[in-house]
Amino acid sequence: MKITATISEACEMSGLGKTKIYELIGDGTIQTTRIGRRRLVKVASLKAALGVV
Repeated sequence: MKITATISEACEMSGLGKTKIYELIGDGTIQTTRIGRRRLVKVASLKAALGVV
């Protein structure tokens, strides 16, 4: 199981659009990390935001 996902992968996993993902990142609901220029979504925070255990 992956612990991080790209923005596109997060959209695919959640069914949300990029705009909504970035909105959730901006308000702190979804946590990310940066590796170089890449922004990766922490899958645990994505699941928590969606209420998935």
